[in-house]
Amino acid sequence: MTRRAVVDVVRAATLGSYGVTGFAGGWMERVLEQVGLRQPGIQVTFSPQDGEAGEMQDLAIDLDITVAYGLPIAEVARQVDSAVRYSLRNALGRDVTRLTIHVDGLRYQPGDLPAAPQHDPDAITTDDLAASGTDVA
Repeated sequence: MTRRAVVDVVRAATLGSYGVTGFAGGWMERVLEQVGLRQPGIQVTFSPQDGEAGEMQDLAIDLDITVAYGLPIAEVARQVDSAVRYSLRNALGRDVTRLTIHVDGLRYQPGDLPAAPQHDPDAITTDDLAASGTDVA
């Protein structure tokens, strides 16, 4: 199993999770992505398991993501955790030893929130009802 295979599976599972708007990364990571050396926001580490000389290795993944504004961050992180572990188990037959998810920002897009309600000047208000002398419960 190669590092690139793990990164591809993790990337697809993360971006397919509800609430994830992308990966976070600095300008250096974006330059390395353009060159093809690194995927920003995903760090995969293989390390030998303690006491074993075999081929099995621990798999540690660090994710830096951005989340859509207005969503519960903890729930989005749980969705990402579940999706990444499930995808790696099914696609590559490997379990993740350590999965760390860093939420590096919230992404707000102007079209996401509903428009503020417009005030109708002809609408009846509570002040109108009080001025009419009618008892309103």
